Amino acid sequence: MRISGDIMAAKRTIMHIDVNSAYLSWQAVYDLQKGADVDLRQIPSVVGGSHEDRKGIVLAKSIPAKAFGIQTGEVIWQAKQKCPDLVVVPPNYELYMKASNALFSLIKDYSPKVQRFSVDEMFLDYTGMEYFFGEPIEAAYKIKERVKKELGFTINIGIGENKLTAKIASDFKKPDMVHTLYQREIPTKMWPLPVEDLFMVGRKTKKKLNEMNIKTIGDLANTDVKFLYSRFKSFGYLLWRYANGIENSPVSGDRIMNIKGIGNSTTIKFDVEDKETAFKVLLSLTESVAMRLRAAKACCSVVSVEIKTSQLNSYSHQRKLFAPTCITDEIYTVAAELFEECWKGEKIRHLGVRVSQLSGDDFVQGTFFDDVNREKKEALDCAIDYIRLKYGKHSIIRGVFVDREISPVSGGVGEDDYAMMSSIL
Repeated sequence: MRISGDIMAAKRTIMHIDVNSAYLSWQAVYDLQKGADVDLRQIPSVVGGSHEDRKGIVLAKSIPAKAFGIQTGEVIWQAKQKCPDLVVVPPNYELYMKASNALFSLIKDYSPKVQRFSVDEMFLDYTGMEYFFGEPIEAAYKIKERVKKELGFTINIGIGENKLTAKIASDFKKPDMVHTLYQREIPTKMWPLPVEDLFMVGRKTKKKLNEMNIKTIGDLANTDVKFLYSRFKSFGYLLWRYANGIENSPVSGDRIMNIKGIGNSTTIKFDVEDKETAFKVLLSLTESVAMRLRAAKACCSVVSVEIKTSQLNSYSHQRKLFAPTCITDEIYTVAAELFEECWKGEKIRHLGVRVSQLSGDDFVQGTFFDDVNREKKEALDCAIDYIRLKYGKHSIIRGVFVDREISPVSGGVGEDDYAMMSSIL
């Protein structure tokens, strides 16, 4: 196996920070700060949608709820059958983003290179920071205890020589733990794990690997890479590298986090039968997506719209833009046009808006088709973002939502939007 050269080329110390039961923990801390008598983390409880609004899915669960067999992703009524006294609290995306930002600010005290991986996960490049904060394990415990003391929730920290091993280490045992996974520890700590625990191995890949009698990560690591390539092409080579702990991507401070796109979708609490109502939902989704796009200091070049009917049939449409944008009205205009192009008149249960092909917003090449007021519109969007983040999501609303027939709050916008940035209304 050609491992040594890759490992020697990357002598780094990377930490992966993962919040334990993030949504539930953040809600519990917030409630306790407001004077609540019960800690949601200590009782059977979940964060989930409303069954009446057709979004009754468990998003996060407490450890006592897990003891009843409740799983993330199952519907609320099934969870309540397992535990009749289950406490269900609605999601609060504004709170989650504030808590995530507080954690991000604290973590940045320990390295100039910190990268968000999701709303509750981030990577820290600790290479060369030993002089300031001590050895990696010592520093990890300091960070963990400081988070607990100052922010009120617990985290797991994984330490490795790259992002892959650090992330795997943080998943070993929870909650409130520090684990290491150095290259020398891979045979004893990582290889015995089931192959589905490896990053990038989903259900379909797991099934294919199991059919090849590859049951553990160690089995995969010691499989002939040429054989894997013959079955999976370049993906097989990637899996083999990951199984051997080889991963050399940098911890980037880039705020767009190397993500492929930003999206938001909602299951509507009633079937939408007219395009005017659908346009309101699309506008609320677009506002959320565009705000996150601007928060990431990014622009998009592709806009797509997804429709799911009351019969659960799904289809989507997308368009490449003339020039990258982060302006709400420009993205919404395209989303509305895409909707009209692909909607076949069926009753609508679910709508989604997604932007992709992201780029930085520091330089955007203009075109002859640009709106002459483009800069003013972008400045207005940024001003509205600032006001909403400072004074609350209800501080500025569009007139179209005043009647409250469709609103991002009652309509449940944000089901997929883990970083909603307190976006709208």
